[in-house]
Amino acid sequence: MAQPKIELDGLLAFPLTPFTEDLELNLDAFAENVESHIAAGAGALFVACGTGEFSSLSPAELTAILAKAREVANGRVPVWVGAGGGAATARAGIAAAQDGGADGVLLLPPYLVTGPPSGLIDHVRYAVGDSTVPVIVYHRGTGVFSAATAVELLDIPSVVGLKDGFGDVELMTRIVTAIRSVDSDRARDFLFFNGLPTAEVSAKAYAAIGVARYSSAVHCFAPEIAHRFHAALAAGETEVMDALLAGFYLPLVALRDETPGFAVSLVKAAARLRGDKVGTVRPPLIEPTSDQIDRLEKVVEGGFAVLKGIDA
Repeated sequence: MAQPKIELDGLLAFPLTPFTEDLELNLDAFAENVESHIAAGAGALFVACGTGEFSSLSPAELTAILAKAREVANGRVPVWVGAGGGAATARAGIAAAQDGGADGVLLLPPYLVTGPPSGLIDHVRYAVGDSTVPVIVYHRGTGVFSAATAVELLDIPSVVGLKDGFGDVELMTRIVTAIRSVDSDRARDFLFFNGLPTAEVSAKAYAAIGVARYSSAVHCFAPEIAHRFHAALAAGETEVMDALLAGFYLPLVALRDETPGFAVSLVKAAARLRGDKVGTVRPPLIEPTSDQIDRLEKVVEGGFAVLKGIDA
């Protein structure tokens, strides 16, 4: 059965997963987190994915997070959820997402091992199984597709898109061109996403190759900045984008690159600075030092100063 056309427009938000002091799941804080994303204007929610520390969550926690997100969203925005890991775990995760009423699934790469292109397609087919919930495949890490292999995703009816976290613009250009060159509604409707950390830094380059959709981790702690950049990208306001890049995003990325895992840890720290009850990260991620948090606070303050100047 053919998938209905999926619309994922607007700024995509990836809520953080809050933990208590003893690193247990905090669903009450998560509910507040979800509501704040919706109130800030998120176009869709992707819960328990990379920013939501998917790799540290149990199947029971994933089920609870999806249920709480759907309860809070109450149909106001689509709720997608992460799945992945080994083949059987990914298959079980997609099945659980469908049973839990998710609007879709972000399929993260295979765990620990990779294989040839034919093996990656087989992995997606096996993970999807006989489910019908829409799936976006994450192209990164152990799951990097060639252009020819990416075209084969069109043969899996529930796969509706590809999210690039690998960062090779030339390869992504080949993939987009190859899929769009197929003369079918499936190919024309297939969705592409920029899934690089702090995606705004590469957003102009990706938009130029037909990949304008992206997810914003900044939406977790500075949604005003995230939405202003997103609007500037859509309107082609290069000066606005350049000002936000120079005054906020590039300093944030420089701090992020100091320590592995800070694509999540810094986001949680910035959310805490805003007063959100998100807790700390689970290992092996680590928390920023006090010096790094001080510098993070200055980066965020600088971003809002730039934003104020733009809209003055």
